[in-house]
Amino acid sequence: MTEKTVSLPVTGMTCANCATNIERNVRKLSGVQEANVNFASERVTLTYDGSLLGMNDIVTRIRKAGYDVPEQTFDLAITGMDCVNCAMNVERALKKVDGVLDVNVNFATEHALVTAAAGMPREELVSAVEKAGYNVVQADDEAELEDAEQAARQAEIRRNMQRVLVGAIFTIPLLILSMGHDLGIWGMWSHEPWVQYLFWALATPVQFWVGREFYISGYKSIRGGSANMDVLIALGSSVAYFYSVPIALGWLSGHAYFETAAS
Repeated sequence: MTEKTVSLPVTGMTCANCATNIERNVRKLSGVQEANVNFASERVTLTYDGSLLGMNDIVTRIRKAGYDVPEQTFDLAITGMDCVNCAMNVERALKKVDGVLDVNVNFATEHALVTAAAGMPREELVSAVEKAGYNVVQADDEAELEDAEQAARQAEIRRNMQRVLVGAIFTIPLLILSMGHDLGIWGMWSHEPWVQYLFWALATPVQFWVGREFYISGYKSIRGGSANMDVLIALGSSVAYFYSVPIALGWLSGHAYFETAAS
């Protein structure tokens, strides 16, 4: 059982009997454990089983009883999404926030359109996105938001280009030396023990500096209860890297895969 508690604003009540009517209706829903309607504050507080009941079910029931739940819409500019699966992870994380009625994440535009009950703090949505391993562009007003979004996108492109450049500087020599070593092009010197240390040295900056974003994003994704593409990348490269370390040190015999980890 996934117990949740949510407080929703309700409009259309004209007397205490209306509050009683709403309570009676929402308690008929399977999964509702407790329902209290405060006529003075015009809010309904519910405790329910989230595995049996969703926010849309509750809102639909209230509206069917003749009342309404006012809504507000948030347009969140998301950064850090690499694939359609990332968009699904963001959508899943936002839908878990109490008070969210509907979520539509567009990977192409990198925007999340969130419909929530009126009074929902934007900060709760931002926090949910960040816990899932992504970021939301923040600004005080619409004009500043557009400028901030453009700046954030440009900064993300610059960071990625820098990572690609640094990765290429270390990975290309590593690939050439490693492939030449495997094919016997470089001669016997390439089989000396110190060559494996060279491969290790070239792979390490790629693994932990270029690849640190994959580790950070993957950790946040797992902490949020899902696994994104960064988890797969970090896992695959880490297996190749850490398998190769004891071989480079001479503790194990076999083929090292530093070039696989780096590329």
